[in-house]
Amino acid sequence: MLKSFFADMHIHIGRDMYNHPVKITGAKTLTLTNVLKEASRNKGIHMVGVIDSHAPAVQQELKELMETGLAHELEDGGIRFENATLILGSEIEVYDENCQGPLHVLCFLPTLAKMEKFSEWLTTRMKNITLSSQRYYGTAKDLQYKVKELSGIFIPAHVFTPFKSMYGKGVHTSLNEVFDADLIDGIELGLSSDTAMADQIGELHDFTFLSNSDAHSLPKIAREYQAIRMEEPSFKEFYWALHNINERQVKRNFGMNPRLGKYHTTVCSQCLEPLSADAAKCHRCGSTKIVKGVFDRIQELKTNHEEKRNRPPYLYQVPLEYLPALGPKTFKKLLDHFQTEMNVIHYASFEDLKEIIPEKLATSIINMRQGKLSIKAGGGGKYGTVTTS
Repeated sequence: MLKSFFADMHIHIGRDMYNHPVKITGAKTLTLTNVLKEASRNKGIHMVGVIDSHAPAVQQELKELMETGLAHELEDGGIRFENATLILGSEIEVYDENCQGPLHVLCFLPTLAKMEKFSEWLTTRMKNITLSSQRYYGTAKDLQYKVKELSGIFIPAHVFTPFKSMYGKGVHTSLNEVFDADLIDGIELGLSSDTAMADQIGELHDFTFLSNSDAHSLPKIAREYQAIRMEEPSFKEFYWALHNINERQVKRNFGMNPRLGKYHTTVCSQCLEPLSADAAKCHRCGSTKIVKGVFDRIQELKTNHEEKRNRPPYLYQVPLEYLPALGPKTFKKLLDHFQTEMNVIHYASFEDLKEIIPEKLATSIINMRQGKLSIKAGGGGKYGTVTTS
């Protein structure tokens, strides 16, 4: 029987079990065990992609969870911890002779044994296997071939961000400049774009779109995610959903309004003044350091104006922490009563919310659920903001 499961497939590890950094910019509390507990107990996310699973110490922590009976491998791939399934992934930086600039990709493997083989292979092509998002020395296509040799999934990451992404810096106009399109399993949109924006690029119409958090701290898990129709959260079911096999599919993308993304608009990198796409220098401070926004980059790349038919809906939401006047104590009250953040965001009625929190805040949550919050756009590395007015 097919059901709907929530999934966030891009979560980092801040520290390993020895308190050594993995993602330098990740929070110290962002350990593998804490990620799994947060997803299962507080967020209500059924499947998570931990994309620093290539690090040996992360693998060691996972082995200890399995040895103590707290986690176990699934027959169809993935590792179950309480109510959440871990999909082992690795975010890798590619910059080969065909790339115009560095870009990031996500590589997922079905089992711990295959991820260990992948790590062994990477040690001959990467300077520091213990850290996240490290530069891989080889071609993008060779990386794709290796992932597929290990029965893996290959997904270009946050494809529109101005830095270290496929369309941001990696290619002039087409993914075929760098990748074998037949070996791409899906496209991660990133925080500054949505389905309607991405579908202006015709070559993306063949791919399933993913909306993931790219979480660098526990609260950021599931700031973007998707509902996937599967029999159960597992590697095989995830692969089938990406390729619409046996009625498995991504049913809905949940993400922040692209205007909240920190690279949505073109701005001056020095003073963050909004600028036109063709600006040579800032009219406010005179700086020539311009960060081109995702919106303007897509206008350069677009080949058509219509969304692909039968795309799942992309629903605008924000994490509860984004709502003004929702502090830690109120957030705890909500979780104590409704168990998980997904229950608050998706299922709690207005009347039920009013019994726990002030009516104005309950109204904000319902407005957020319906995409009615006012937005001030972000740009140049600064996130946008929401208001309740």
